[in-house]
Amino acid sequence: MKNLCQKFDVRATLPPKLGKPTWKVLFPPRLWFPAWTCEEKKFKAKCGGSERWIESAGKSAFGFGVSAALLCSVFSHSPAALAESLTVAFPVSRAPEVNAVQRTLVEAWGLIRETFVDPTFNHQDWDLKLQQTMVEMFPLNSADAAYTKIRGMLSTLGDPFTRIISPKEYQGFRIGSEGNLQGVGLFINVEPRTGHLIVLSCIDGSPAARAGIHQGDELIEINGERLDGIDSETAAQRLRGNAGTTVTVKVHHVKDSGTGSCIREVKLPRELIKLSPISSAIIPHRSPDGNLTKTGYVKLSAFSQTAAEDMRNAIQELENQGVHSYILDLRNNPGGLVKAGLDVAQMWLDGDETLVNTIDRDGNMLPINMVNGHAITHDPLVVIVNEGSASASEILAGALHDNGRAILVGRKTFGKGKIQSVTELHDGSALFVTVAKYLSPALHDIDQVGITPDVQCTTEMLNSAKEISSSTKDKASVSSLEADSCIMVAEHALDMEESKGTAS
Repeated sequence: MKNLCQKFDVRATLPPKLGKPTWKVLFPPRLWFPAWTCEEKKFKAKCGGSERWIESAGKSAFGFGVSAALLCSVFSHSPAALAESLTVAFPVSRAPEVNAVQRTLVEAWGLIRETFVDPTFNHQDWDLKLQQTMVEMFPLNSADAAYTKIRGMLSTLGDPFTRIISPKEYQGFRIGSEGNLQGVGLFINVEPRTGHLIVLSCIDGSPAARAGIHQGDELIEINGERLDGIDSETAAQRLRGNAGTTVTVKVHHVKDSGTGSCIREVKLPRELIKLSPISSAIIPHRSPDGNLTKTGYVKLSAFSQTAAEDMRNAIQELENQGVHSYILDLRNNPGGLVKAGLDVAQMWLDGDETLVNTIDRDGNMLPINMVNGHAITHDPLVVIVNEGSASASEILAGALHDNGRAILVGRKTFGKGKIQSVTELHDGSALFVTVAKYLSPALHDIDQVGITPDVQCTTEMLNSAKEISSSTKDKASVSSLEADSCIMVAEHALDMEESKGTAS
């Protein structure tokens, strides 16, 4: 064992009081802390009694937002405090692929040791857990089996949101979070009955749409290779590539009339494809006094890096078309980047309101406030939520509701009151670590509780057809709006709000 152990030592420098390592050997510091910029300062948090700036333009080294609690953890470290040295030795696998996963394990272990919200690590010796897992990993022969060991180690933390995902899964996550990809603009999936790869849709204006590829077409070949037995993610990987390159696809198209079909080969250029999480529409609405007004409907499906910019553009377009009240639909929005949620919240608020309160691993409450905020509109606002509204959706809904800006309509939200940081590891995988808990501005605990709307609405409510006029860009589904009972409830809430405003 001695000969094996001496091949691979991990050295960490520990602050005597905090007991948190700052790694110097195995991986570069850029993997640890966010690369902050100071171009734009809009949020403020208090860390340990002193005020710290959280830049709304700040991003981690890989383009993902980090919580205030993680920032304060960084600020609390001073070079003078770094004194004690720790060495952890473990047996190095002779299998190269397992050896690579061992390094990934050390990265993941160290990140959790530094930032995990529970400093007791679910009441276990986290250092000993590393040694135990390394010993279990040593005799393995495959990377998959080694990653299973890492997932098993993370599961002992008792937090389902602290997890590791594969490089392939992480690429998909980045596409959703960054709001863009380099490819041809196709959404594809395997048809369960036949196993064929079917086109679900084409993004408007994309290379695939311009080439005349349609929903329902079957994808047969990519660059001359048959796709029999290939899953949708593998096929999507082959379609993606650097903008400016090309890919050749063969598709089977069935004519709409059902009278025939054809197989054709198409050479598609890859381009930068923008995925907008926003859809919008104008709902003509007759108020109780008989006036015909326009209500702007905006649906936000995820908090990607483009969410705030897309939201601003949608609001401005609706304002230009004479909208004087808004419905913001957050139903089934699972969350995303916390920073994007805060950026969207400030579009509707003024002044220095508290947007959210975070609680770090030491139990310190860290309010995140706007600084000199200026709302893009002061028109009445209703936010629709349901049990699928989680995480950043709940942060946004709580910020707008507790600051008196919006009425909440719908059903109780999911109840995820924890914030994760995301770090890309050396092998392309990614580690999600819960770094903070949060409370709403009014100090309501959301975790496993959720937010109860001011006005409940259910699918059993009676609804009547309404005439919907879609906006010219990012159109929402007219049929779904016409059949949506919660939108009717939201419109009624807007009427009540406007009547109170008139009376006062």
